[in-house]
Amino acid sequence: MASVDLSTREAGSVDEQTWIDVDHYIGDHLDVSDGALDATLSGSRAAGLPEIAVSPPQGKLLMLLAASIGARTVLEIGTLGGYSTIWLARALPSNGHLITCEYSGEHALVARKNLDGAGVGGLVDIRIGAALDTLPTLTGPFDFTFVDADKENNANYFRWAVQLSRPGSLIVIDNTVRGGAVADSSATDPATQGTRALYETVRDDPRVAATAIQTVGSKGYDGFLLARVLDVRS
Repeated sequence: MASVDLSTREAGSVDEQTWIDVDHYIGDHLDVSDGALDATLSGSRAAGLPEIAVSPPQGKLLMLLAASIGARTVLEIGTLGGYSTIWLARALPSNGHLITCEYSGEHALVARKNLDGAGVGGLVDIRIGAALDTLPTLTGPFDFTFVDADKENNANYFRWAVQLSRPGSLIVIDNTVRGGAVADSSATDPATQGTRALYETVRDDPRVAATAIQTVGSKGYDGFLLARVLDVRS
């Protein structure tokens, strides 16, 4: 078999349109969208929500990760229009439960409509308000936590996620590469500084084993952090 020359497909030589085209190819072949999910994106767009939800392949990855550990309870920090919420709810059994924290009441109304339209509304409890006010009121434990909210508070969200987990729980935190800016120690924007603080917090926490993965696609160049909880004791 002839060898394949990958030199022209190195990350630095591939333009963003190629990333988008590959995402579409993945979607066409691996069932990463359907009518309910498309309607959620359309409804969120029509309501004026920012188009910052995870991509369809990323959403299905969240579902597969949660399903792979048999998650029965899920915590989400950052609901937006409920797109990732729907994916996570689909991983749950019929008696599962998902709590999602959303700062904006307007966003929560859009999300509730989308969740009900997707047929998973009965599994989801939307808590409105600042997540750092909501999290102390929760008891857990949660089998799976997804964080996709204001990046300045990522380290705080991570601490709460661990506290509300059990050994074996998974924590996924989105947007942890920041287009490569996370590696720049001189970066001054709050989102990057908050993300760098997250890495330092995770590094120093013996209760978790963690890694981070860089990604490209229709959402550009970014990545996510994945942590497995080993212990919940401080």
